[in-house]
Amino acid sequence: MAFCDRLRLLRQSKLPPLTQTDLANAIGVSQRKISFMETGVTEPSLKDLSAICRYFSVSADYLLGLPDDMEYYRE
Repeated sequence: MAFCDRLRLLRQSKLPPLTQTDLANAIGVSQRKISFMETGVTEPSLKDLSAICRYFSVSADYLLGLPDDMEYYRE
């Protein structure tokens, strides 16, 4: 699952579901930026990625779709 899909899933899984505007206000970016991240038009900056991770209490590895076992990348 791509970053854009994970971000949308996290936002919509909150109870009550967050709007893009709610999330944007919570992390200090524009609604348009959230929309662009969710549609894959743009990737988050490190600052935005950090804010999203803190807001949802998830790791950057999860948001970026990295495996739990980094041995996967070693030859």
